[in-house]
Amino acid sequence: MDGALPRAARREPHPATGVGVHRRDRSPLGATGAALSERADCVFCRIVDRANEPASYVFEDVDAIAILDVQPVNEGHTLVLPRQHAKLAGELDDRVAVAMWNLGRRVAAAIRASGLRSEGVNFLVADGEAAGQDVFHVHLHVIPRFDGDGFGFTFPPEYRDPKPRPALDETAARIRAAL
Repeated sequence: MDGALPRAARREPHPATGVGVHRRDRSPLGATGAALSERADCVFCRIVDRANEPASYVFEDVDAIAILDVQPVNEGHTLVLPRQHAKLAGELDDRVAVAMWNLGRRVAAAIRASGLRSEGVNFLVADGEAAGQDVFHVHLHVIPRFDGDGFGFTFPPEYRDPKPRPALDETAARIRAAL
């Protein structure tokens, strides 16, 4: 049984890169808890699984992959996708969330070192429909930025007015209680 083997013994070369990767659980619910039909319906799962879904791959490892966004804000706009299917960030395993963030940091450094135009980088996770998520497989945008690129965030007028400390403390208490 595969699960009984030491982790290192379960490494096999990836067909495209030849780099050793750990085999993922291929049971009906897999290691992610996502049903096979849910993975089959998810464009990012098909990209992660290399199931005849075109993508421009930047990097991949056992936990996550990085691909170029097909609708980039700026050249080099990269998406970091966890191999684990999760609709929202809070559903990710902690280890996978850390791996996704670490790969995002590495991609940001690579964008800066690549010579692509980048005076800064935005890291963005749209977590839920109201936040602008349109593919319901959590992913991290790594967006190269430069002055005058036209991308930005719009804040409401009251954003400039600091909230009173008691109101902030009450909100912090509500979040803390839910952790």
